Amino acid sequence: MKEKTICLTETDAKRLNDILHGAQRIDPMDNRHVQALRGELARGRIVPPGEIPENVITMNSRVRIKDLDSGEETVYTLVYPKDANIEEGKLSVLAPIGTALLGYQAGDIIEWLLPAGVLRRLKIKKVVFQPEAVGDYFL
Repeated sequence: MKEKTICLTETDAKRLNDILHGAQRIDPMDNRHVQALRGELARGRIVPPGEIPENVITMNSRVRIKDLDSGEETVYTLVYPKDANIEEGKLSVLAPIGTALLGYQAGDIIEWLLPAGVLRRLKIKKVVFQPEAVGDYFL
């Protein structure tokens, strides 16, 4: 599948790169996810926080997604690894789905292969909340 250019804020790119530079302190089990995030950052278009479109998923955005195979809809907040809590709907950017969501926008469909070889397809239904849209560039 063709990779789409994603859009990231300068603030998110800097903070995520800082996390990646400290990756030696990340659980070795997360190494594959660290590599995936590096790839996302490398292909992202970086913009000032005030210039990011309101429908783009940034860090601390709350997003409604739909699994196109099961029809199930879920709302997640994309967070930094230290803030992750799946019971509260806080999804780490280092989780496979978290990495996949970063920089995409409402209406996009994300596809990726799970380790078991199963194709997963999700549609971003809505960016419910984006910090930059309300002028919070440092959340």
